Amino acid sequence: MKIPQSPPDPHLTLGGIEIDKLNLIFQHSSPLPSGKYLHWDELQLRTPPEGLTHETWWASVVFGRNASMQNLPLLDKQGKPFRFATPSPALIDLHHIDRDAAGQIDMPAGEPIHEDPNRYLMNSLIEEAITSSQLEGASTTRQVAAEMLRAGRKPRDHSEAMIFNNYRAMEHLRSLKKDAITPELILDLHRILTEGTLEDPQDAGRLRKTDDVHVVDIRDQAVVHQPPACAELPERLERLCAFANADESSLPFVHPVLRAILLHFMIGYDHPFVDGNGRTARALFYWSLARSGYWLMEYMSISHILRKGPAKYMRAYLYTETDNNDTTYFLLHQLSTIRRAIIALHAYLARKVREQKETERLLSASPKLRTRFNHRQIALLTHALKSPGEGYRVDAHQRSHAVAYQTARNDLLEMHGLGLLEKDRRGNAFVFFAPADLRARLGDLAK
Repeated sequence: MKIPQSPPDPHLTLGGIEIDKLNLIFQHSSPLPSGKYLHWDELQLRTPPEGLTHETWWASVVFGRNASMQNLPLLDKQGKPFRFATPSPALIDLHHIDRDAAGQIDMPAGEPIHEDPNRYLMNSLIEEAITSSQLEGASTTRQVAAEMLRAGRKPRDHSEAMIFNNYRAMEHLRSLKKDAITPELILDLHRILTEGTLEDPQDAGRLRKTDDVHVVDIRDQAVVHQPPACAELPERLERLCAFANADESSLPFVHPVLRAILLHFMIGYDHPFVDGNGRTARALFYWSLARSGYWLMEYMSISHILRKGPAKYMRAYLYTETDNNDTTYFLLHQLSTIRRAIIALHAYLARKVREQKETERLLSASPKLRTRFNHRQIALLTHALKSPGEGYRVDAHQRSHAVAYQTARNDLLEMHGLGLLEKDRRGNAFVFFAPADLRARLGDLAK
């Protein structure tokens, strides 16, 4: 990836400039040229306002931004503070996220996510575990990885181990969402995320001991970032934890969503571990939002969105680093990512509601079947009707719905007894399969 050009120094640009030209510059001092938070890399490709050069146009943008720019208690490699602003696009995104991720989801009582939230939570944890690991090189199919996590089987290779660890770490963080974060907890999180996946097993759960670590573009292996020296990492991690745990009385006030994003940013910037930095960063992002009451974030995957545009993700880092530590570029990118993840979750829920309603309508047509099945069995039937040949294990059904093993076993055995599932032994356990003619069998059972 090509490193973005650093912007021209506005003070040098304006040295000795005429008063008339200076007045024109101030007339165009908007933080959002062309309505967007543009980096110099993008602005120089656009046509400047009449009477301005690209350099003087950029100076007017800097003046417009400096009025609302605030310093953070987070430092770069030279000890200079990172900065942020909240231009109108950020405020709009924050408004929608506050409404959609911290309030009540816009679905009536009795819909699937309210009736059986554990199933949807597990689906989300699986999705984030898989895609977050795939962002860092894990290569396995979603179907195989999901089967491993639902069944609770041990991983068979390095990629599966990354995904398995990520799932365990996300579950672990759910138990910590009311706790303050500490360097020790971050090291424990990294240990969980990387266990059995590192070249040197001792690197799991410890800060890197070398400066021979850099961030590269995976497409061409070009170095795009050299993180701070390893000797600085303990102090930097302490500073980051203090920032993560700060409340709304701390100055400057940082909105909880922005605080979570900045945690993500700083782990990526500091790169405190030899590997697993991205997974650690995204996991801490989820912890921070959960701690601040954004409950819906537990049900969605940002990595699923990031995986679709990794170059934009990296560029958001580089824009910050090349423009005087302005993290607003990264904040805006991540706010957009969160909103897209919320939209994707709502679309997923709407699809699941439609599918389940179709199954319920099919069952309600018969007095015999109308009240025969519980919500767990209806969910399984809904999946089985569109997945002939799919296998269902008792332990996976148990994990999906967070019920006792015997309850899950009874669900499947009852459906097998009705002829709606076929049964076969695999090793020490039975697996129940969806027959290809399941719809016809339901029709016969309804008569």
